[in-house]
Amino acid sequence: MVFRRGQKAESGRRDRVSEADAYGDLTEAKEEERKISLADVSRAAGPWDFNEVEDPKAGRVDLGALLVPAVEGMELRLEMADAEQVIAATVVARQSAVQLQAFAAPRSEGIWEEVRREISLEISKQGGTVDERQGPFGVELRAQVPVQAPDGSRGIQLVRFIGVDGPRWFLRGVVSGQGAVQPQEARDIEQVFRDTVVSRGNSPMAPRDPIPLRMPAEAQQAMQQQAGEQEPGSQYAHGDINPFERGPEITETR
Repeated sequence: MVFRRGQKAESGRRDRVSEADAYGDLTEAKEEERKISLADVSRAAGPWDFNEVEDPKAGRVDLGALLVPAVEGMELRLEMADAEQVIAATVVARQSAVQLQAFAAPRSEGIWEEVRREISLEISKQGGTVDERQGPFGVELRAQVPVQAPDGSRGIQLVRFIGVDGPRWFLRGVVSGQGAVQPQEARDIEQVFRDTVVSRGNSPMAPRDPIPLRMPAEAQQAMQQQAGEQEPGSQYAHGDINPFERGPEITETR
């Protein structure tokens, strides 16, 4: 708008206010549209919501909140907080692995950007380094994390943090092994992440609450047999980031 000489200042002020209000409304509308569509933009090829797949259980292991594709030769490790609570699922294929965890998220916006900042800060506090890079699922974190081996020696673990915001959920993957350092070695494990289905359910949940997982029926017996044989422990150094805090595991080979 051009304010012409001779126009009353009061009129000009009203015009500018009206224009500002209209611009503000337009900006807010666009921002709301951006938030609502945020999850869909980054999921053109998966991961999927339960309602987006015709037969989500076909060819996948049903873990409740996660339906994980069954890849030939893979190992599926369920990480347990206690004898009943599954906190994460890790798929090992060849020399790579990806840990999968699903969390509740707000309806209108994603949380991955905020989660990235928190992960970066925590790793930095532990003395590690983090870089943000563009990956197949958008912005991801490439991290060098200080770890402690079972023999007590200290070292560095190279990992990738990948994340995708979905409708009322967020799926995080932590890629380790060769898939964290060799892009050509990551394709199979990335496809597992891409073809995973998230079942959020309709229960009210606070943002960032883990969406409960459950053990497959065929693994129940194996878990009962292993109960008491495995002691809680950690493969890595003590830390506050979930991917490096492990409980007892059961392993299923496909």
